[in-house]
Amino acid sequence: MADTEQKKKGLGSVVINAERCKGCGFCVEFCPTHCLELSEQYNAKGYHPPQLAIPEKCTGCNMCGLLCPDFAIYGFLFKKKQK
Repeated sequence: MADTEQKKKGLGSVVINAERCKGCGFCVEFCPTHCLELSEQYNAKGYHPPQLAIPEKCTGCNMCGLLCPDFAIYGFLFKKKQK
C-alpha cells in the first residue's frame, strides 16, 4: 500500500520562485519526466514561470534547478517514512 501511495504522490516535488523567473523554459525543456510546463499566468516582469503540471511524475531529481540560470526553481525528494 505504501508503494501505491508513493507512486500516486510522486517521489519528489519542486519549489518555484515565480518572481525570479525570466521564462527561458530550460526547466520545462530538460525535465526528464516532462512534469513541468510554462504557466499561462504572468509574473511581475511579464514572463510565464513554470508550474508543476503532473506532480505524480516528479522524481525530485533537481535537473530543473541545475539548469535554471536564475535559480528560480529547485527539486527535492520527499522523506521516506520510517517503519
